[in-house]
Amino acid sequence: MEFKLGLIGYPVQHSLSPFIHQKFMENTSIQGSYQLFETEPHQLEKRLEELKRADISGFNVTVPHKQAIMSYLDEVDSDAYRIGAVNTVVNDKGRLKGYNTDGIGYVRSLAEAYPNVFQQEKKALILGAGGAARGIYRALVKQGIQGISIANRTKSKAEGLLDLQDLHTETEILSFSEAEAALDNFDLIVQTTSVGMSPNHDEQVISLNKVKPHTVVSDIVYKPLNTKLLREAANLGAKTHHGHTMLLYQAQYAFEIWTGAHPQMESLVEQLEQRLRGNGYVNR
Repeated sequence: MEFKLGLIGYPVQHSLSPFIHQKFMENTSIQGSYQLFETEPHQLEKRLEELKRADISGFNVTVPHKQAIMSYLDEVDSDAYRIGAVNTVVNDKGRLKGYNTDGIGYVRSLAEAYPNVFQQEKKALILGAGGAARGIYRALVKQGIQGISIANRTKSKAEGLLDLQDLHTETEILSFSEAEAALDNFDLIVQTTSVGMSPNHDEQVISLNKVKPHTVVSDIVYKPLNTKLLREAANLGAKTHHGHTMLLYQAQYAFEIWTGAHPQMESLVEQLEQRLRGNGYVNR
């Protein structure tokens, strides 16, 4: 079987998804293609009908369509429904089902880098309350983390994530300044905003002055690879976790959903890092 895969969003010209999924196909000896379908918001419904007629096997969804696409799908996975966003769609003979692979991809990438990170009671801090934060929060809840704090510039927006918690999870809502003051309480800090992304690579959402040594500091920004937040974390003796690994592992889960194949990741993290460095996504 040949798999016809792709990505819809706007803009998508600089997406790394074709590179990643081509590597997955080579890794698993699967025949297929991965195309970019640039789709402005007013074109979404028409694009979905075109993809159905083209008999595409599945496709990824990126901004600005992750929420809007849900009303056009025939079925939405229960976790994606609770998160309120879809980034992966399966086309089963014209019937479209949506999934969200961000949170699972994040957890996989973190566990690969730090295998013991979920093996004892931990307290986590999530910075930001957008779509990525929702997926990561839900995945950490399902992973059994018992204490999670969510910090955001607007507390009311962070409170919107509380519908994703389960009974075993205690969640508090903080301002960024409150989180900064309590930083030594946390074993895992996850930065989910766009702060620090190129070209604004000299920005960071909070100071890490009170971070504990050996705390894992994670930033989902991957342009640049080594954000200002991660550089400060390393200087203070914290462990660092880079955003391009989440990008790769959420794509791995999407590929598994589409094909049933499980790409091996040993060399792919390094290959993606080299690709990003070649594109100039490094610190100046």
